Amino acid sequence: MKYSLSLALLSTVLGAPRLQAKALLQKAVIDSAHQVDDLAFQVSQATLGRTYSGKNFSMTRQQLKGGLQDGTTLLTVDNGALKIVLIPTRGMGILDVVANGQVRYGWDSPIKEVVHPKFINLHDRGGLGWLEGFNEFLVRCGVEYAGSPGVDKFINNRGKEDSSALTLHGRIANIPASKVEVLVEAGNPATIRVRGEVRELTFLGPKLILTTELVTQVGSSSFEVHDTITNVGSGDQEYQLVYHTNFGTPLLEAGAQFVAPIKSLQPREPMQPDALERYTTYQGPAPRFVEEVFFMTPYANAEGITTVGLTNRDKSLGASLSFPIQHLPYLSLWKNTASVEDGYVTGIEPGTSYPNNRSVERAAGRVPVLKAGESVALSIKFSFHTTPQSVATMIREVEAIKDGRATEMK
Repeated sequence: MKYSLSLALLSTVLGAPRLQAKALLQKAVIDSAHQVDDLAFQVSQATLGRTYSGKNFSMTRQQLKGGLQDGTTLLTVDNGALKIVLIPTRGMGILDVVANGQVRYGWDSPIKEVVHPKFINLHDRGGLGWLEGFNEFLVRCGVEYAGSPGVDKFINNRGKEDSSALTLHGRIANIPASKVEVLVEAGNPATIRVRGEVRELTFLGPKLILTTELVTQVGSSSFEVHDTITNVGSGDQEYQLVYHTNFGTPLLEAGAQFVAPIKSLQPREPMQPDALERYTTYQGPAPRFVEEVFFMTPYANAEGITTVGLTNRDKSLGASLSFPIQHLPYLSLWKNTASVEDGYVTGIEPGTSYPNNRSVERAAGRVPVLKAGESVALSIKFSFHTTPQSVATMIREVEAIKDGRATEMK
């Protein structure tokens, strides 16, 4: 069976350069090193003198004002089929995605503003301050550490063992990008790229740089995210990255289905047997619902790629994530089918580890290390399915990867 995943994604993981066409546009929108901050940036096929089969594309910069979002920057990429809202101020996360001008992929968080990191104290409420800005479709957790808050040990600058209070899901989502660059490349269809650089650097501490790239084509119902983490320090450095991808209505509803070729499955906490049996099915909003978290490993195809997804009840809408398991071997499923007011949402979370406290993940051998000057490349393809036919194709792809193999319940 052939899979739709582009070779570009595989080549990133294997370290091969991606071929690029002639750039019709290459522009720095934000560049702290050169004092660039183009508040009025916008571009479209009209300004570039190009048309593509009736599909209009554009990119627009917006700076929000007032309240807790004062100063937050958004960069909207509209490829004619998807409208993708990036948040450079919040670690290059993605606020939401709208397909065909109608179907919104994201969720309705109690947090209604796109909160600027300057208003967030990650140590609030026992290390849960991260939740005060949590409303994105895609938020990265990392990169020094990810997962639950709590104490972890480290070696300090005097060479002694010390301890530190780690906050929920790390710092990267609350660090503004130091550089954002946009490119439009010739072709039919044209290719749109948005690159960002987010620096998690500390004197006498970790020195990690996250370089991100979002790639899509005009008229496409998918986009790819290519991330590179580089250790610019002089010694070994642990890293973690979890892609917290979140879905609410209209995709999430009573009877919605999680579809994935799962190899092994373990609940985070002990559960009743029926909870494990129904882990792929969602209920409607329920007040005082207690979140459920499942830790998984997925099967992959012959090329090392897996696909996981979510469908609504009648399988007329869906979304999927495809990624190599070489560097993203772990998958977490977060089910939070609480009331709409409290946040009716589920998270599909590929990662370099599970979202436990780093001390737990280290003890389990799931915290990777970068040597001095070393980098690691991570990639995910996000696809949005707005017809029953597209959803059915995605389900068949998942079933082909599973190929009748059993799921081990732990």
